[in-house]
Amino acid sequence: MGSGKAGMQRVDGLTGKVSRGPFGSGSKSERMTIWLETPEGRFVLRRKGGPTFGDRALDKYVGMRVSCDGFIADYMLLAERIEILP
Repeated sequence: MGSGKAGMQRVDGLTGKVSRGPFGSGSKSERMTIWLETPEGRFVLRRKGGPTFGDRALDKYVGMRVSCDGFIADYMLLAERIEILP
């Protein structure tokens, strides 16, 4: 992992399993979201240029092991590239 601007950390080749689960339990923001579970942590998965909530394009990755390039900001991975791994 490398460094980036404004609290964002550049990542290349971050691997993990994609899952769907609750976010913000017990809050007004509670919803189901797509997560990337990695040895480095659990991150809300978003696509660069994709919608903030309800990105149906991420559904195809649920249950898959993937490799991602992008930026981590706090609990979120803003992915520029998502590749399904064998």
